[in-house]
Amino acid sequence: MRVVVQAEKNAFVRTVRSPRTSRVSRACRVSRIGGVAALAVAAVASGCAQGGGAAQVRPAPGQQGLQAPPARALDAYAGRLRAEYAARAAAARRWGLARVPLTPPAPPARKPRITARAGFEVDGRRERNLPPVFTTIPTRKRIVFLTIDDGAEKDPAFLRMMSELKIPYTAFLSDYLISDDYGYFKKMQRSGVVLNNHTLHHPYLPGLSYEEQKREICGMQDVIERHYGRRPTVFRPPYGDYDRDTLAAAKACGIKYAPIWDEEVFVDHWEYREWDQDLHPGDIVLTHFRGRSDWRGTMPDMIRRFLRKVTDKGYAVARLEDYL
Repeated sequence: MRVVVQAEKNAFVRTVRSPRTSRVSRACRVSRIGGVAALAVAAVASGCAQGGGAAQVRPAPGQQGLQAPPARALDAYAGRLRAEYAARAAAARRWGLARVPLTPPAPPARKPRITARAGFEVDGRRERNLPPVFTTIPTRKRIVFLTIDDGAEKDPAFLRMMSELKIPYTAFLSDYLISDDYGYFKKMQRSGVVLNNHTLHHPYLPGLSYEEQKREICGMQDVIERHYGRRPTVFRPPYGDYDRDTLAAAKACGIKYAPIWDEEVFVDHWEYREWDQDLHPGDIVLTHFRGRSDWRGTMPDMIRRFLRKVTDKGYAVARLEDYL
């Protein structure tokens, strides 16, 4: 052992005395001496790796060292979330809500299978692959879906409220009620709302012939395409009334789904389809474009009633089309 140490010392002396050896090389040489060698290596590790002809240490294949940019990106993302929540909290206070509406989960990567609700079938629907009629979306998530019918009331405050609170909803429109202001619903569409079919004139469809029903449904498809650039695949029969001809006509017009509703919210009360008089995961909620001429309040008043209940019960509002 003494021989080895002495040999290393002699080599060290020669290295130090040699005028041709760089300071970094000398330091690297020192690091090889036993006993205190580990301390020397720690002290001059950077010099050994970068100079004096020593090979640079590289990460093992497939491994990357931690870098600052991902950490900064994560911090920026967290900052955006905080800012968005703060904005929604401020909007909730501005619109008279004590609690901030809950944020819905991300849309499912795999859409649920939509089937007709039991008792809502028509003869031959499955054989003819007619659009299913349903009142809920099959999901275990605590979400509900807000749908608004007709188009009579065109309240700018409602558009601002829904945009500031970032509440998704679906509109089912009838031409005889929207034709005096197509632009109002164009603003709605620009904010991400899907505009769907509720017939031209809102008739009781089972009282019409197949051809008359088809004119009502296909005619509204034409109106929506002409003014809003797309033909809907979702249709709601007026009053929730339909027969086999209704669904056959809807299919002929390009319709794939015919949702109705499980609850209806008004400006001053709720109505329920189910015996327990309560919300359930995936429920479709109906309301209407109405104002003081029909209600004891405004559309923002109705939305406050809606959001208070769903938020207090732990539900978020999701976008219906994300599940179809």
